[in-house]
Amino acid sequence: MIGAVRYVLRRGFELIERPFDRLFGPALNPLAQLGALGFFFFWIVAVSGIYLFIFFDTGIERAYESVENISHYHWFHAGVMRSLHRYASDLMIVMVAAHLLRQFAYDQYRGVRWFSWLTGLPMIWMLYAAGVTGYWLVWDRLAQYVALTSSELLDRLPIFGEPIARNFIATGTLTSRFFSLMVFMHIAVPLILLFIMWVHILRISRPKINPPRALAVMSLIAMVGVALWNPALSQGHVDLAKAPAGVGLDWFFLPIFPLTDIWGRGGVWLFLAAFSLIIGVMPWLPPFRRASAAAVDLEHCNGCARCAEDCPYEAIRIVNRTDNLPFLTQAQVNSSLCTSCGICVGSCPSSTPFRRTEELKTGIDLPDFPLKELRARTVEVGKALEGPARVMVFACEHGGGRKLKGAVQMPCVAMAPPSLFDYVLSQDLADGVVIVGCAESACYARLGVEWTKQRIAGARDPYLRARVPRERIATVWASALATGKVTAEIAAFKTKIAALPRKKLRSPAPPTAVQPGDGQPVPAESAP
Repeated sequence: MIGAVRYVLRRGFELIERPFDRLFGPALNPLAQLGALGFFFFWIVAVSGIYLFIFFDTGIERAYESVENISHYHWFHAGVMRSLHRYASDLMIVMVAAHLLRQFAYDQYRGVRWFSWLTGLPMIWMLYAAGVTGYWLVWDRLAQYVALTSSELLDRLPIFGEPIARNFIATGTLTSRFFSLMVFMHIAVPLILLFIMWVHILRISRPKINPPRALAVMSLIAMVGVALWNPALSQGHVDLAKAPAGVGLDWFFLPIFPLTDIWGRGGVWLFLAAFSLIIGVMPWLPPFRRASAAAVDLEHCNGCARCAEDCPYEAIRIVNRTDNLPFLTQAQVNSSLCTSCGICVGSCPSSTPFRRTEELKTGIDLPDFPLKELRARTVEVGKALEGPARVMVFACEHGGGRKLKGAVQMPCVAMAPPSLFDYVLSQDLADGVVIVGCAESACYARLGVEWTKQRIAGARDPYLRARVPRERIATVWASALATGKVTAEIAAFKTKIAALPRKKLRSPAPPTAVQPGDGQPVPAESAP
């Protein structure tokens, strides 16, 4: 059942993302930057809120009057800021909801990722609390409705000794201290929210907290345009002698409020509790079968820190040496954070398939799918290739090539060291190599696509050696649902390979590895 829901959601996201990919490119696709855009809108809310506070007066009468002055007499600066404050808050809700659904759709919330998922729940509560207290400060008819309904909901809980809703049903019951309290809460709650946002990304390596500059500028320009076209305005002065009626709701922040008339206050709290419980237990429904965490082989680890640099989830750290080898540091894996993606294997300088003098071992490896098994599988597939265009496919088991027959499957294509592609071509196992990973905007291992692209381009260590003919290597980045695209691009690449002149590739020189700090290459067989 859960798998079917995920499939439908994923199909929906991909139908929406494809036009954005074609229009802006994967790097500027807003659906691939939901978390970063959430941070961006938070800062807009914070900056605009500070600006508005300069013009805001607390008090029964002064609050409404000061907001009216902001919207009408100072509309060209403070009024625009008020609208930005409102629309950025709404967009932050949209980003959080879309981010939650997208993580669920792509199954990126289970296993060791439970921490980020679970810390997102108090973020939702804090975000709504901050928004609701903000509506109180305007002190118009909508604020009266929000204050009355919120108070009735709070009165349903055994927190206060006396009902607080009665403060909003008669005149003369409120003082300026109430607005001072609301201002304090409206400032304090976002600060707590910011702290939780920091905790939310604590276990993630290189988290996206800033969207690409071009996307940020376009978003800001669009919001300013909407603020000028449809500015946020108050809905008339509050009158505690009359019940608020016919108010216009902000359906991003206040969708629960009308339900109190349908379900009652107890029903709303029951719904909120059930929603929180379901979100909280989802990472363990159904139970997630974890592969064994990466393991360090100290005899082949020189503490170069490349695996720690490339790990997407801060699962590897560099610590002081614990053996007698002449190196200062070593890698250490925190198994509770490891997703078993294998990216660390592809980053290790001792992960060279050319080694023949000893058993193929590397400084860090996956116990369930070691590098020697990956090489053996590669050789096996190569022997079965036939025809004028023998193309070997390396595929991520989460991407568009996961169902390709005859492909070398792995947890992430970044598990394959660039020297493996060199090995395939130089040993004449194939005439060309196709690397099929996840879609650029939806990498299951977060950084696998980017690291693979940089390694092939020679921008990230370990590099694909310059002698490897790039025209014989192709990459396809596609979602697991885009199998047609993968098949078509592989067919086109085979046609290209068949047209290339057949020539014997140069035999590989002995692979080398560089020890940290010396810059001089040494034979890989002797490199720990």
